[in-house]
Amino acid sequence: MAERGNTMVPVPHMQPAARRIHGTIAHDLGVDIVTGRYEPGETLPGEIEFAHSLGVSRSAYREAVRILIAKGLVESRTRTGTRVSPRERWNLLDPDVLAWSFESEPSETFVRDLFELRMIVEPAAAELAALRRDDADLQRLHEAVEGMRRYGLATAEGQAADQRFHTAILSAARNAPLITLASSIGAAVSWTTIYKQRKRGLPRDPLPEHEALYEAVVAGDPAGARVRMVELVRLALEDTELSLRG
Repeated sequence: MAERGNTMVPVPHMQPAARRIHGTIAHDLGVDIVTGRYEPGETLPGEIEFAHSLGVSRSAYREAVRILIAKGLVESRTRTGTRVSPRERWNLLDPDVLAWSFESEPSETFVRDLFELRMIVEPAAAELAALRRDDADLQRLHEAVEGMRRYGLATAEGQAADQRFHTAILSAARNAPLITLASSIGAAVSWTTIYKQRKRGLPRDPLPEHEALYEAVVAGDPAGARVRMVELVRLALEDTELSLRG
């Protein structure tokens, strides 16, 4: 994803190979933090020790730490080293942090919290989208629906189309703060879709709810669009609840 939430901290004059190394280190440390290997308040291995154990440069480790600081996962201070930040400081909506959370088994509370957030944000966005969408928005939504229809949500291609659909709804709302949430909501949609299929296939085909929402937006029906989005998110949560119980 190329959205703002997934942008790495720029490092002047750093070669591509070094950039890949520090991104890998940030990924591995990030996963260790969000999955509980390193607890809040715990000090990470020192720069020299860590770099030596992995056979990487100290500068690569420092750049990885800067990425984690930007995401609120760690804080670094002179003499006390780099510590894991309290969870309430983590940018849980950062697409990278969401991805790292789902690389293991996220807590049921966290999964339900994501759906609660979606239920707060997305119905309002759908209502605004029905009022403010233009032809380009409708084209993007149409293409996303066609992608879901062609590939199905059990495939990576279908899941990418699903993510594009929800991102297009937020964009069509023409609300700048909402648009800044697009990459985060899109990532949440993607990861919860993958999560609910981790132990079993999809219990039902969610395409009809997406088609009904698309039709309400095309018709310029804000109340209908809100209702359709509420139903879409509610049913998605029900599907995920089956996975949580399974």
